[in-house]
Amino acid sequence: MRRTIITVISLMLLVTLAACGKSTEGSTAKKNEITIGYFPNLTHITTIVGIEKGYFQEAFGKDIKIKTKTFTQGGLFMEALASNAIDIGTTGPGPVLNYYVKDSKYHILSGSVNGGASLVARNGSKINRVQDLAGKKVIIPGIGNTQDLMLRKELKKAGLKAKTNGGTVDLHPSAPAEASTLFKQNSVDAAALPEPWGYVLEEQGATSILDWEHFAWGKETPVTVVATSEKFMKDKKKTEAYLKAQQKALAFIHDHPEDAKALVIKHLKDLTGKELDQKEVDAAFGRLEATSDLNQKVIQEMADLSKEANYIPKNDIKGMVDLSFLQAIE
Repeated sequence: MRRTIITVISLMLLVTLAACGKSTEGSTAKKNEITIGYFPNLTHITTIVGIEKGYFQEAFGKDIKIKTKTFTQGGLFMEALASNAIDIGTTGPGPVLNYYVKDSKYHILSGSVNGGASLVARNGSKINRVQDLAGKKVIIPGIGNTQDLMLRKELKKAGLKAKTNGGTVDLHPSAPAEASTLFKQNSVDAAALPEPWGYVLEEQGATSILDWEHFAWGKETPVTVVATSEKFMKDKKKTEAYLKAQQKALAFIHDHPEDAKALVIKHLKDLTGKELDQKEVDAAFGRLEATSDLNQKVIQEMADLSKEANYIPKNDIKGMVDLSFLQAIE
């Protein structure tokens, strides 16, 4: 009996020591790693170029291992940020403010890409203007995401509302890649999507209702921003390192647009196994602006629209945007 008790105690000690060892190892590994989150699409060109050119690795130094994680929705990006699965990266402003009003430890540090989204209608839908969306079904990439809020702004201007708010316009969350099939099946009538999907649908016969310069806030629409948590921001050196790398990526995109396109095509092919059509990439590049500029009035209006949609309980986002790190490196 005594031998059995000693054996059990010994096993418990071994398990405890193993767990402690594993925890310490993970902590050390995390300290020497930076995980960057982003989406595998053209509106995340700034992040993609920064990865491909090695700007992030250069900025953080050889002792830091750069890891990446891709997402298809802003909500998933924010969940990863909240669970420390990623440290920093690019997403739409909508998901950030959805989290911020519940927990103010999440922040936007910079712009990344403006524009890059359009509103198109299915051929045969008889939709030629926003007012014609009454009683129609419209694709959005996700509830509360940037294109959702952009569409809500246009509906409000046209005197329309989404079904969820007592109106007649049915907002249909769907992956942008599925839009073409849904259009062909006549399952939906229009779509508010990031590029290159607007261009792809137009090439297949869809009608452009609002192009990137006229949809919502036009060229000042922040389609992707740099987002992180206060936990990461405590390390000023690392936070500024990320933004310095982004600034180098932005400069490369502006100075070498054709090389930047080639890098994005290669990167996305490596990720998905599919090569983007050059015409699609050229068109998308002409419909977005890679920039760190950020119009905070637009962000506030997005918060107002989110509250009206009952996505968030309040629209007070004071302090969510923190440009101090960006200003420190300029």
